[in-house]
This record gives sequence, structure tokens and C-alpha cells, in this order.
Amino acid sequence: MADTLSPALARRVALAAQGFGRPPAAEAGTRQLGLLLKRLALLQIDSVNVYERSHYQPVFARLGHYDKALLDKVTYGKTVTEFWAHEASFLPIETLPLMAWRKGDYRDYYAAHPDSWGASNPETLAWLLAELAEKGPMRASEIEHESNRRQGPWWGWSDMKRGLETLFRQGDVVSAGRVRFERVYALPEQALPAAVLNAEVPRADAIRQLISLSARALGVGTASDLADYFRLKNVDALPAIAALEEAGELLPVTVPGWKKKAWLHRDARLPRRLEAAALLSPFDPVVWERERALRMFDFHYRIEIYTPQPKRVYGYYVLPVLIDDRIPARLDLKSDRQNGVLRVQAAWAEPGLVADDVPRIAQLVREAASWQGLPGEIVVAGPGTLAPALAAELRRS
Repeated sequence: MADTLSPALARRVALAAQGFGRPPAAEAGTRQLGLLLKRLALLQIDSVNVYERSHYQPVFARLGHYDKALLDKVTYGKTVTEFWAHEASFLPIETLPLMAWRKGDYRDYYAAHPDSWGASNPETLAWLLAELAEKGPMRASEIEHESNRRQGPWWGWSDMKRGLETLFRQGDVVSAGRVRFERVYALPEQALPAAVLNAEVPRADAIRQLISLSARALGVGTASDLADYFRLKNVDALPAIAALEEAGELLPVTVPGWKKKAWLHRDARLPRRLEAAALLSPFDPVVWERERALRMFDFHYRIEIYTPQPKRVYGYYVLPVLIDDRIPARLDLKSDRQNGVLRVQAAWAEPGLVADDVPRIAQLVREAASWQGLPGEIVVAGPGTLAPALAAELRRS
């Protein structure tokens, strides 16, 4: 193994580890979806669906056109669960025991902060546990209680939803799937297999395993990259990295231009070239850690969903465009489902854009419209340095 990687090779290693550079499956079934989830280790969940909910897009980016109902079957099924892994995430159910220490940290936090909602409402938490014990798994909206109305600072959640989310973070309840994207809450014994329910993994061992999963999914990364994948603190991550280096699983490497030490996973592929074309969700692992995206792709990325419209630079729901091992553009997309139209609200070129990229980007937009079931003409409606060329290319077909 080389002890120095060029920046270009580091990009290819990272993208190959994320499942790019392979021909799209002729037909992506549940097996391919399950294998991809194991490769990525998790799919971040976000509720914004102006174009598409975030966990569906990374699969489309890697496997091409697939049936979203099949992914629902996988993610809402018996082999996948949810927890606060990166942020709220789907993850293989066997990974859940590696999160037990985090559940304990949440419990300790609430206990140490008596003014927190969880510590201030023990009666509500006890009542919710009793309801689930009596009636079985339920969505928050199904719980009949006078306080089950939207209010307060937690995204307008009701007290019932706040209580369930507090119990979820502490591990007192777990996910039993979803119905129309709404999480179903259950007591652990109602939803988890015995092997998961009874598993006990010491904190240090669990974090070592999480760093191992991160390194496999990233291919190459700095300590902060490896820690961020599962939102680990350095005090936990650094000893785990050292232990995996000593074991020979992580190989220290230098990447010119990277200011920090890096590690290569021993099983990482080192492609000489890589062909890829994809629209990346704002919550795709390739770009979700903004400092890594800047370091690897010279791509400065900030999601502007929560930025007031007059202050936005690029748009509301902006997807980076991956072409081979570069990010030469970004598109603000909206699925106008009522009119059957995909709207390109804005299209921006990055400094690395070349003329040959434009037809490939236009094809990505066409494929996205087809996958979204939007048969109408694609409308390039907004501003951006790429908008005129992209609109002209789309008109050619």
C-alpha cells in the first residue's frame, strides 16, 4: 500500500468506497438496496421533500432508477432500524447495539439538566411507556391525549411527540418502521430481535467498530472525517483510530494539500480512473461534512434551507453535481408534482466545469425527472451561471 496518495487518487478512493464508479444495476432490487446500505453504514433522514426526501437520493445516485417502495420495504422492515447515528438515520439493525453508549449519554444529559424537557416531565414519559405496553407500537399522531397537539419550540411538536423522541434517544423506545414517513414507536421488546435486544457492547469496543464502519465507508479520511460519520467526539474516536492502526486495519497516509494526518482503510480500492455522474443529496456522505467537501473537491457548500430567501446565494434545496471525481456544478431542484414538472430553480457552474459536462448534467436532470415520475417538460426557471447552457441542452432532446 502506498503511504502517499495524490489528492486525485484520494478522491477516487473515497468515491469508490461510497459505491461510485460501478455501472448502474440493470434492476435494483431489495438485495442491492440492502447491500448498498451496508456499504454506506447509514442513510441520513430528513423530512424536506421539495425535490425528494434525503435518504432516497443517495441510492438513486449510486444505483440509478429504482422503485422507492422497495427501499421503504428495506428501511421499514426487520433488518433496518433508526437512531441518531450521524443525524437521524436508517442503519442496519445489527449496528444498533453499538449505539447503547449514546443512549446512556442522552439519559445522563437529561438527568444532569433538571430544566430539560425530559427531566421536567417524568409523568408524561411514564404514561407513554404504559400506553405502548398496553396498546403496542404506535405513531405519535395515534396517541389519544389532551396534550397531543402541536406546540412549543421543538419544531411545533406536541408533548406526546417530544416525550416519544426523548424516550427514543434514551433507548426506552425504538423504531418499529414508518407509515407514510411517520415513525412508529415501540418498546424494544416489541420490535427488536433477541440477538439485538440482549447484545452488550462496551463503549470502547462499540466506538472501535463504528470507526471501522466509517473508514470502510469513506475509504480514506482524517480523524475528524472518521469521527464525524457517526458524530463521535475526539476523546472517543482518537483511541479507536490508534487501536485500528495498530491492528493494521487503518493505514496512515499522507495526502498533499491536506493539513491533517489521514488513514486509508486496508480494504479500500485504489482506482486509476473513475467514471461517475450523479446528483448528490445535501445529506449525502460525499458532501455532508462541509470541511471534507472543501478539502477533497474544492467545493464550498452550505445548505440554505433555513436561510431567508433574500439572503440565499444558490437556492433552497441545492444538489451538488458529481461528474467523475469532480463537483463542477450545483442545481436547485423542485419536483412540481401537481403539474408533473421538474423545475430547475437555479443552476450554477463551478470553476471546474468543462463544456463536455453540460450534456451529462442535462442527462442527469432527465433521469431524475423520469425517476420522480414527472413527465412534463423540464423547466429551467431560475438564475445561475449554468442555467442558459443547461436550458439550451435540454431543449435539444
